[in-house]
Amino acid sequence: MKFFADTSDINDIKELENSGLLDGVTTNPSIIAKSGKQFLPLIEEICSIVHGPVSAEVASTDYETMIKEGKKLAKIADNVAVKVPLTPAGLKVCKELSDEGTMVNVTLCFSAGQAILAAKAGATFISPFVGRLDDLAQDGMQLISDICQIYANYPEWNTEVLVASVRHPVHIIESAKLGADVVTCPPSVIKQLFNHPLTDKGLAAFVDDWKKTGQSIL
Repeated sequence: MKFFADTSDINDIKELENSGLLDGVTTNPSIIAKSGKQFLPLIEEICSIVHGPVSAEVASTDYETMIKEGKKLAKIADNVAVKVPLTPAGLKVCKELSDEGTMVNVTLCFSAGQAILAAKAGATFISPFVGRLDDLAQDGMQLISDICQIYANYPEWNTEVLVASVRHPVHIIESAKLGADVVTCPPSVIKQLFNHPLTDKGLAAFVDDWKKTGQSIL
């Protein structure tokens, strides 16, 4: 499974990249707005740090403007994945950009039917939002299961399932069990995977016992 960081924080991105745990980055208009930085230079900077795909989202909703924005974003770096909404216009843009060799992340997916359309349009990634479905008392992980099952039936489709709106480590673990290709989440959620009280307790005991030996490895 690939780990994408859903953030525009350069320090967090550098930390994860240096750890070897980071496979890519996703951004959206909300994340960019919170950063307070200029969009295009920020995407360029992130692309220079991260070797994997960096999702940069178009800001318009009509086809004519979206395709112009998408082509401009694609020119920033080879690892840009243009992010488009799962709408008729967005899928039209997806098809055109994909045919030109540009990575495309189709976002705001909430049904298996939508995921089928994205795969047929040539999407590199489909981003189903599990957390937002959970917020409505719907089963976000069931959607991931359905999409993975459908995609497995059609090996000619190369669209990767990118689980988005991840709220906690259980979302990551369940997505991995279902065979999702990618999860994207805030760096804080990725770091939560380290946490277990027995690990902390065991390490404390080992450190204490080692001190009692009076030895040093160095």
